[in-house]
Amino acid sequence: MNKKNRLALRVSLFVLVGFPLIFLFVSFLTGNWNFLIYSLPSAFAAGFPGFMVAVQQMKQERNNA
Repeated sequence: MNKKNRLALRVSLFVLVGFPLIFLFVSFLTGNWNFLIYSLPSAFAAGFPGFMVAVQQMKQERNNA
């Protein structure tokens, strides 16, 4: 697996999982759940395309090798 693909996969997973967890923590601290609600669609919109591209590239490298 290429280092760039591995990095892209890690970053996209952090955006998909890490950002909502951060905003969940902020929502617990403030009591304002709008932080979490508004972070979910944006995290999905930012992380999911990168995740799909990274997975496709890894599959393509595996098939070519």
